[in-house]
Amino acid sequence: MTISRFRGARVKRIEDPNLLVGRGTFVDNIAVPGVWHVAVVRSPHAHARIRKVRGLTKYVVAARTLGRSIMLPGDIGGGAVAPHPALAVGRVHYVGQPVALVLGQSREEAADRAQQVDVEYEPLQPVVDPEAAQDRRASILHRRLGTNVAYRTSWTHGRVAQAFLSAEVTISQRIRHQRIAAISLEGRAVLAVPPQGHDRILTVWSSTQMPHALRDALEERLPLRGMRVRVIAPDVGGGFGAKGSIYPEEVLVPWLALRLRRPVKWIESRREHLQTICHGRSQFADVALAASRDGRIQGLRLRVVADLGAYLMSTTAEIPPLTLEMATGPYAIRHVEAELVEVYTTKVPTGAYRGAGRPEATFYLERAIDLLARTLGLDPALVRRRNFIPPEAFPYRAPSGAVYDSGDYARALDRALEVSAYSQWRERQAKARQAGQYLGIGLSSYVETCTYGSDASRVELDAQGRVTVLSGTSPHGQGGATGFAQLVADALGLEVQQISVVTGDTARIPDGDGTAGSRTMVVGGSAVYRAAQRLRQLLAERAARRLEASVKDLVFAGGRIFVAGVPSRGVALRDMVGARQKVLRASGQYTVRGSTFPFGTHVAVVEVDPQTGDVRLLHHFAVDDCGVVINPLLVDGQIHGGVAQSIGQALYEAAEYDDSGQLVTGSLLDYAIPHAAMIPLITTTRTETPSPRNPLGAKGVGEAGTIGSLPAVVNAVIDALAPYGVRHLDMPLTPARIWAATRIKAGTGD
Repeated sequence: MTISRFRGARVKRIEDPNLLVGRGTFVDNIAVPGVWHVAVVRSPHAHARIRKVRGLTKYVVAARTLGRSIMLPGDIGGGAVAPHPALAVGRVHYVGQPVALVLGQSREEAADRAQQVDVEYEPLQPVVDPEAAQDRRASILHRRLGTNVAYRTSWTHGRVAQAFLSAEVTISQRIRHQRIAAISLEGRAVLAVPPQGHDRILTVWSSTQMPHALRDALEERLPLRGMRVRVIAPDVGGGFGAKGSIYPEEVLVPWLALRLRRPVKWIESRREHLQTICHGRSQFADVALAASRDGRIQGLRLRVVADLGAYLMSTTAEIPPLTLEMATGPYAIRHVEAELVEVYTTKVPTGAYRGAGRPEATFYLERAIDLLARTLGLDPALVRRRNFIPPEAFPYRAPSGAVYDSGDYARALDRALEVSAYSQWRERQAKARQAGQYLGIGLSSYVETCTYGSDASRVELDAQGRVTVLSGTSPHGQGGATGFAQLVADALGLEVQQISVVTGDTARIPDGDGTAGSRTMVVGGSAVYRAAQRLRQLLAERAARRLEASVKDLVFAGGRIFVAGVPSRGVALRDMVGARQKVLRASGQYTVRGSTFPFGTHVAVVEVDPQTGDVRLLHHFAVDDCGVVINPLLVDGQIHGGVAQSIGQALYEAAEYDDSGQLVTGSLLDYAIPHAAMIPLITTTRTETPSPRNPLGAKGVGEAGTIGSLPAVVNAVIDALAPYGVRHLDMPLTPARIWAATRIKAGTGD
């Protein structure tokens, strides 16, 4: 008999107490005797030949010292792959690219020595604009490729030309998704310790989301000579997808440790973080809709150009295709034409950033739908409702080929309109405009795709009654350990605080796909659930024999197993562990057999001052459906964080390069992020549509807040500016950009 006490309960995170009192363990907290520190000499040029590297030869490692170039992982099926050296070979292709490593006995000494390294460069023509990069006259960044175009793909579904020719109305717009940076609290960090004594293990601590992927990359690329690699991701202070790639320093620091036969550490500075961690987004699209006068969409054209930066990181090439995969969102659009061009430029490579391809698709589509609604004079909510995929159509095959698992999009929209008091805000908006105040209400309905790969887990019970969960996921702030503990506590009749959770150590957990793509609970949780249920069954069978009872009559509670209705007739869990065994364990595995598709509707309410361009966020309402919820508190936290990051992109953030390829937003004085006081009240609620594709019915929620909120905030600002005739503005919607648009539309200046 299973009694569920914790599934669906608002359990506080068991990870937090240590972090709140400063007992967390991050890479830089790990003290190893005799450690040497590394500073990285980075290119000041966007594109240049390396003529010479001079100075402090004893302490400097350049590409020639490696003996052979260590290439980083990164591929693009059917595309033009630019080999990515860990240290620049011959040329540099972006500002901040590693050129040499400098060693010191302290971080300060390494930094001082790095200042004394003289690199002679011959500057070359940078390629900054991804559209200009496609021109045959543009400078070719990677000569062996003969082109700056990395990849092209396109597909057509239905009769698109006919849909546009017969349409009663069409709209089109070029929409830009600016580059942004992850800005995690903890930057990247690596510590490598070579084998000690008879130990044949190279141990690497890294602030990574993917310890197993890093282990595999190191084993493939380093001269290990029979050694094995152990990668540990301790507490990780945020990643947001950007720590899912394999970076040069993660390979070079272990290489140095092997060469020097001593520990080596590298800690990223904030300037390095802004300059060299994978940037997100960096796309623009030409989008067009064909529709009838009542707002029913007949056709969609979408052409996306993705700026990849100079090389392919682990996640670079796989992100833009997700934009095309989710091109039609939650709408039943039958006639679609989609094209993608991926281009190399002289900028830091792009990669996964919270949402990874899906915020781009949702933003293009939701902006286009608002443009269509304004053109037709219809309420944006009405246009969305008229085009939703109906609940009875699931599983639904989208024009891209993606098969959505389950959904009820109209129910989420209805809930959002109800919770936000949408009609009342519209009434207040009309009255405010008469008084010279500019309120804006923005809607966004979304569906995303997430989860991938497989995960293995173990649940162990020892003779003292202690329970340990080992999972192949590697959380970096999501609260996954709490969710896992809830599943196991329910299965074994324990308290959540009695469960220990271990993640991020490739020696203790041999396999795992890390944490990204909102997969922690769907994939990792499903594996943990299966392991817990198997351990429960094993314990129940042993207890049934001892108690001479039926398994179905047994109850797990309070660390004991007893016969239902007879609490005194029972045994302690620890007594089920045989004296010779010491530990009783069960394993579980889950492999994704079809993605999950979370969805929802967000409503943003803003007030804009056209005299200053200032945007005041009044309220944000989020209705999200992530399937069955294990812990509502964790879900709310994920939505809050995602909304805050999207507010940052909508209004403040941009990683901007000038015409020479220099990053002009290279510090937090130049790269603006929102503070807590700039985030409005966020009201969260949910609908629940279980996924049939995993044993928990979960869909994933880590990226939903980012995907759903971004168009809502921008749509709200543009809605507020409607009296000025402002049709579209590109992000970020800074005061200067808004002020200039209102001046131009009002005819008062440029």
